[in-house]
Amino acid sequence: MTNEQALHEQFLDKLDYLIRAAKKAGADASDAIIYSGQSEGISWRLGKLEDVERSESADLGLRVFVGKKQAIVSSSDISSATLDVLVERAMDMARNAPEDPFAGLADPALLALSPADIPELDLYDDTEKSAEELKELARTIEETALGVSGITNSEGASASCSRGLIAVANSNNFAQSYQSSNFSLSISVIAGEDATMERDYAYSSKRHFSDLRNPVEIGQEAAEKTLRRLGPRKAKTCQVPIIFDPRVSRTLLGHLSGAINGQAVARGTSFLKDRMGDQVFSEGISVIDNPHILRGPASKPFDGEGCRNGALNIIENGILNSWTLDSASARQLGLSTNGRASRGTSGPPSPSSTNLYLAAGDLSPDELMSDIKSGFYITDLIGMGVNGITGDYSRGAGGFWIEDGKITYPVNEVTIAGNLKDMFLNMTAADDLVIKYGTDAPTLRIDGMIIAGE
Repeated sequence: MTNEQALHEQFLDKLDYLIRAAKKAGADASDAIIYSGQSEGISWRLGKLEDVERSESADLGLRVFVGKKQAIVSSSDISSATLDVLVERAMDMARNAPEDPFAGLADPALLALSPADIPELDLYDDTEKSAEELKELARTIEETALGVSGITNSEGASASCSRGLIAVANSNNFAQSYQSSNFSLSISVIAGEDATMERDYAYSSKRHFSDLRNPVEIGQEAAEKTLRRLGPRKAKTCQVPIIFDPRVSRTLLGHLSGAINGQAVARGTSFLKDRMGDQVFSEGISVIDNPHILRGPASKPFDGEGCRNGALNIIENGILNSWTLDSASARQLGLSTNGRASRGTSGPPSPSSTNLYLAAGDLSPDELMSDIKSGFYITDLIGMGVNGITGDYSRGAGGFWIEDGKITYPVNEVTIAGNLKDMFLNMTAADDLVIKYGTDAPTLRIDGMIIAGE
C-alpha cells in the first residue's frame, strides 16, 4: 500500500468513526468531510527572492441531524482524540437548533455508490517541485518580461504548487475520497513612468505540471500586453457594440452562475427566478456545466453531498433549462438535486457550478468585430456594480477602441452600463473558447450597451 492509499484509508476510517459515533449519540443522520492539503509558493521580484511559503493543513467538518434540526462543527485538529468531543458538541448544538424543513442528507438513490458512478478525471499529478525549482521558474518569467524594451518595473513573479485530498462520508453508506493538484505561474509588470505607468499580467494554472505554459512565453505575454496599454485615451459617451475579451467575458457567466443558483432562486433574489423555460440568451448560445472534464480546473467526481454529477445543459439555444441545485435548495423549490452541492467544513452544503462554460460560436474574434465601425474592446473590468435582483449592470472598464473592424488605441477610465437581461439577449460568441478558469467564455460581442466617458 502506498502512502497516498494509506492516507485515503486513514481519512475514511476517521469519517466512519464519526458517523458511527454520531448515531450512537442519538443522531438520526450525519455526514462528515475532511480537506487536507499542502502548498508551496515562491515570490520573486526585481531579480531577488521576495518570499517563500509552505503550508500544510487539515480540516474536518461534521454535520448531524436530530429530526429536522441540524448542527455543524469543524476542527483543524483531526486526531482521534478529538473525534468524540466533536460528536458531543455537534449533538448538543443540534438538540438546541431551530427546525429546518428542508434540512437532510441527499436522497440515497442519487448517491455515487458504485465505481461506475465515479469517473477517473486525472486531477492529481504527484510531481514535486523543490523551492529551488520554483524559484528558477519565477526568475525566468520575470527576467524574460524585464528583458523586453519598454518594461520599467515588476510587481513580481510567482510559482506555486499544491496538492489536496478530499474525503466525504455519510450515514447512508457513502464514503469516497479523491486527490487533486494545482500548479501555477504568474507575473505582473509595469511600463512607462510616473503618471503614464500601465500594468498588465499573464499566468498559467493547471492540474498537471506538464500542462503549464512555458515560463518564457508567460513573461513575453505579460510584457506585450503591458506595452499595448501605453498612451491610453478617454472615450466619449456613446452607444456602440462592445467586445469582451475572454479574460473578462467569463465574468458575465459568473453573473449567470449567481442568477441560476438554487438558493438565490428559492429566496427570490435572482433576476432569472421566474424565467425557467424562457429565452434568456440569444439563439445559438449554449451554457454547459460539466464537472467531468479531464484535468478540468473545477472538476470533481461527485458533489459535496456524495451525489452523482454529470454534465448539465444550463442554457440550450438561448433557453434556460436548469438551476444549480443541492438537496436543500432543491427541496425548497420542489425539485431534485442535480449534483451541484459544494461544501466546506464549517457550513452546510450549498449549490455551486463546476466547470461552467459558454460554448464556442462559429466566428473568429476578428470576424466578430469586422463590421464594427466604432466600438470598444474590453480587457479589464473594475468594481462590482451589478444588481443580482434586477440585473442592472455598471462597471468601470479599460481596453482598446475599435475602428473599422480593427483594434486601435488603448482606452481607460470609462464605465459601461446596461442590464444583464438585455445583454444576454444581444450576445454573440466567437470560436475561441479555452477551458482555463473554471468559469469560461470565448470572446463575446454585445450590442446596445452604453459607454459613459467624457
